[in-house]
Amino acid sequence: MTKLPLLSGAEIIKILSKFGYSKVRQRGSHIRLEAPGRNPVTVPNYKEIDRSLLRKILRDADISVKEFIKASKN
Repeated sequence: MTKLPLLSGAEIIKILSKFGYSKVRQRGSHIRLEAPGRNPVTVPNYKEIDRSLLRKILRDADISVKEFIKASKN
C-alpha cells in the first residue's frame, strides 16, 4: 500500500481542485467542497491532516491513493 504524505488542509484542497472540486462554503475551519458527478467532501483547514483522515476524505471522494499522489506531483 502506498504511504500517504502529511499535508495541510490547504494543500489537500489544492490537489482536490485538480479533480474538479471547488469550495462551496466554510464553517469555522471546515471547508465543504463539491464537484460535478462526485460526492461532496469536507476538509478541515488544519496545518497538518492525519493520514487516516486523508484516507477517509479520498474514500468519500472516490479517489484512489495512487490517483491522489499522482495529482499531487503534477
